Order: sequence, then structure tokens, then C-alpha cells
Amino acid sequence: MPLLDLAEQVQQLRTMARDFEAPHARVRDLSYTPGTDALHKISPLLLKAQDLTATVLMHLGTLESSAYSSVAGSRSSLECLASVAVASTLAGNGLAGALLANPYDGAPFPGYPADDTTTHTARHTTAVPEMTEHLADAAHQLDLSTTGCHYVATSITQDRDATREDTVSAQAAAVPALTRTQYDALKALALGGGHLYETAQRGPGTTRVATGDGTRISMATFRALNKRGLVGRDMSTRLSRGQKITVTKLGHQALSSPRPAATTAQPARTAAPPTLQGARR
Repeated sequence: MPLLDLAEQVQQLRTMARDFEAPHARVRDLSYTPGTDALHKISPLLLKAQDLTATVLMHLGTLESSAYSSVAGSRSSLECLASVAVASTLAGNGLAGALLANPYDGAPFPGYPADDTTTHTARHTTAVPEMTEHLADAAHQLDLSTTGCHYVATSITQDRDATREDTVSAQAAAVPALTRTQYDALKALALGGGHLYETAQRGPGTTRVATGDGTRISMATFRALNKRGLVGRDMSTRLSRGQKITVTKLGHQALSSPRPAATTAQPARTAAPPTLQGARR
């Protein structure tokens, strides 16, 4: 599944919510005269609702076919976005219904009398309540579409943050605990670098760690860091020439934690005075 910039998707959903708000306000406050005026004012709103429906379906397809669909909780967001497509479609139906109820002033079939003023007025008057009902339903569906877009945007943000927190927690759990000595050694290697050498000055086969800033690191500390995967060394170079020590990604994660507190030394126990043989208690 392709990766997806969820932050960008959230922004686009917020924008789409505003795109629904605009026709909702226009439909809700629409002032018109039945006939040609109503046709000219309602038709653009119907076309806008159809365009928005197409945009919703595009976002639904993008999210459903992306890696987001594997995120826990994503099904609810996808279902909600599908309901937005239904609401925007119903808004279009309401606008189309208003156009159907709109009285048109075309000529009747041959043999039928043309409307007189009274009949014309009656047709227009009768059409208004039905058109108003269709427009009210369209406005309601557009309002639901706005709410749905905001809901999906918020859900995606929450799903993304929850996934990020789980990842951070898992990474934190994978980082081993360090002593203060190990932490300081790891930090020295991260900042100044270091090399592992084998030297005969202290006896055959003796190895030591040399750091860029002169920090002394014992071999026991280096081995502990290396065993935990916090540092590595260049095995392609001979020890006599010096193997470069590098701090791994896990090592850098360990350094992002606070420096461990110093271990408090336990006070030495006072030895009990010896009991002399033959002494009375």
C-alpha cells in the first residue's frame, strides 16, 4: 500500500468542510422567485453539490487504498467519509427536487389554453412550499457533510497521534537502561568519536578504547555498550590500526533519555565486636 501524507489529507478534509459550508449557507438563505429566477439560482448549487460528491469519493478511494487503512480505528473514518458521500448526494437530490417542483412558463401542448394571470400566480404559489421543503432538506444534508468532514479529519489526526505514541513507546521500551558511566561513555563516543586498538604496550592482545576528546572508557564499559547494540565497530580494519567505533541508532535513542542518576553508595556495615571466649554476657 502506498504511503500517504496524513497531515495533508487532514488539511484537505478541513478545506472540503469549508467548501460544504459555503453552499449550505447559500441554500439556507436562498431568496428566489419561482420560475426562471429559481432555475438560475439553484442550478449552480446543484452542480457544486455534484462536484463535492466527486471530491469526497476521490478522498475515500485515496485513504482506503493507502497504508492508513491498516491503522487501528481507520474503518470508522472510512465509513464516515462514505456517509458524507451519501449526504452530499442527497443534497444534490434535494436541489434537483426543488428544480422539479419549480414552475416553468413554457407553452402548453397545442389545443390547451395558455395560463392566464390567475392560473400563473396559483402555480407559482403552490410550488413554493414544495420547493422550500426540498431546499431545507438540501441545506440539512450539506450541514451533515460539513460535520462529517470535520469528524474524519479529527479521527485521522487522533489515529495518527496514537500510532506515533505507540511507536515511540515501543522504541523507548527497546532502549536498554544504562548506568551513568555507560551513558557518559556513549555520549563521548557520539560527540567525539572513538577507535578500538590492540596494543602490546600493556601486554600481548591488550585492547583499549581511544576517544576523540580523551574520555577514558574501560573495555568492560565498551563491551556492555557493544553487547546491547548501542555501538558498533569497523571490523574491516585491523585492531592494530584502530577500528572506528560508531554509535548506532539505538545508541542515539538511549542518549535522548535523561542522564542516569549517580548510584548512592551503601554505607559499610559496622562489624560486631568479637565475643571473647569465656567472657560472661
